[in-house]
Amino acid sequence: MRNHQKYLTNKKQDNLYSSEEMHLGNMIEGQVSVSNNKSSQPSLNLKKNNLLYKVSLSPDGNMFVDKKLTTDSLEYTNTFIDYRIYNHNFSDTLDNSEHFLPWQGEKETADMDTASTAFLAPYKMTCHKILFRPEALDTLSADFTFKIKRQDSGDATVDEVASFTYETLLVANTTIEVNQSDFNNAPVVEKGAKVSIGLTASTAPHGSLIDYYITSVWRTEVTI
Repeated sequence: MRNHQKYLTNKKQDNLYSSEEMHLGNMIEGQVSVSNNKSSQPSLNLKKNNLLYKVSLSPDGNMFVDKKLTTDSLEYTNTFIDYRIYNHNFSDTLDNSEHFLPWQGEKETADMDTASTAFLAPYKMTCHKILFRPEALDTLSADFTFKIKRQDSGDATVDEVASFTYETLLVANTTIEVNQSDFNNAPVVEKGAKVSIGLTASTAPHGSLIDYYITSVWRTEVTI
């Protein structure tokens, strides 16, 4: 009995690592294995009751979850990234001058030195996309230029961050989508800067007042 215990104590455990990604088809019931994962992080795997249980392993605290993460309570204690949505709807008879979109209310203005047409960025923000939908238009060949502008903390100079001109033939009551990759520069605004969105039509797109429906989506890097 004592010799058997000594044998078990001195016996080296079999290597549980596999270079293959583990799945139900290459594991036996009750098997535990460490293997490569889709994320390139190794994962700890257990096959039990014909189900595969898996958790990613991390050398630096960065974790990868293959699918949906469900929790009863979630609290951020350092940093996180999410996407925030802002409404810029307004009604106007546009001409070919630049209009700054409202972040609150429904009134656009000719500059960004107005409370309704500038947003004070609380964190680093990147314009992920802009959705733009006009009502009925008289001039379908009008081009629309979108510009992200900022005023840095400490000065009132208006800096152009990025721009994009939509030159495709317009269709009334149809949504235009401007993505981050469409801009000529990275549409990034740092914490503490005022940010505005300028809109300019190449020619008056209609001869009377109509509604413009505009939504922007911003990637926001929150630091607690």
